[in-house]
Amino acid sequence: MKAIENKISHKQSSHCESGVVANMLNSQGMNLSEPMVFGLSSALTFVYLPIVKVGGLPLIAYRMPPKSIISSVCKKLNVKVNSQKFSNPEAGMKALDKALSEGKLVGLQTSVYWLPYFPEDMRFQFNAHNLTVYGKNEQGDYLISDPVFEDVVTCPADDLKRARFAKGVLAAKGLMYEMTLPTVEVDLAPQIKSSIKKTAKMMNGLLLPFFGNKGIRHLVKKIKTLKDKPHKDAAMFLGNIVRMQEEIGTGGAGFRFMFASFLDEAASYLKDDTLFEISTFTTEIGDLWREFAMKSVLFCKNRKNVTIDDVAASLELCAEQEAILRSKLLQWSK
Repeated sequence: MKAIENKISHKQSSHCESGVVANMLNSQGMNLSEPMVFGLSSALTFVYLPIVKVGGLPLIAYRMPPKSIISSVCKKLNVKVNSQKFSNPEAGMKALDKALSEGKLVGLQTSVYWLPYFPEDMRFQFNAHNLTVYGKNEQGDYLISDPVFEDVVTCPADDLKRARFAKGVLAAKGLMYEMTLPTVEVDLAPQIKSSIKKTAKMMNGLLLPFFGNKGIRHLVKKIKTLKDKPHKDAAMFLGNIVRMQEEIGTGGAGFRFMFASFLDEAASYLKDDTLFEISTFTTEIGDLWREFAMKSVLFCKNRKNVTIDDVAASLELCAEQEAILRSKLLQWSK
């Protein structure tokens, strides 16, 4: 089999979707950092949905839904995205091979569980992991730029097919996408301002009390009710929050740190000292989210006499500071 290897600019990233977008754009000559991609997509948010269960526990998320980063940032930058889904796995793999033979970089949505280059303790049933395929070697294995890893990796064809067409929640159905850069260079200044304004507006939440700052405060109230529950049940609930925040994707604190990096880079680009000060404040909020996670873990493990009230107060402080951040961002983006 003839080897195919297209040009790829691989950088390890904090989050798969923003990392894939940055790597695919950089490989084609549009130099954008992962934080800039994340910030321009206005993906920062908070969601607490008790009516949606994941493993029997409420869904908690710290960013907009899968694929929103790709669609939002490409729209802002006038990047054309050609995406396809397939009902037949064989057709999906043939389409991938065809795109690679034409010299294209191909983004895929996959299941982490079926990717053999992931260590076993990192594999779980999550169908919205993004990666970039940039070729095939002589053995027929695919050459992959997975932003979770420091270096590029390879994946056997059968495993990649299984990962692309895994069933279940967020099933990708073989989703593949290619990006085509605009012919005219995009001015980032107005895009940065509009993205920050949109992020700030969303931080207050929608009409329902499950989104943005309203969602955080709603979760605070729920945590306070855990005082009446057995320690095992309370620990399970808090443990799920910590897992969603610190282990799934980039998590709550990680997304706050990434948004802070975006603001810092935007401040340099715009030569704006006020925005730099806001970026520093955002980093401090990320630290507060980490502190909340730590207190939750200490409660779960019965360490240092941490109480439910301590955990709730820590999360309430996150809500208070994010409300201040929202005001700062709205004032700046007027």
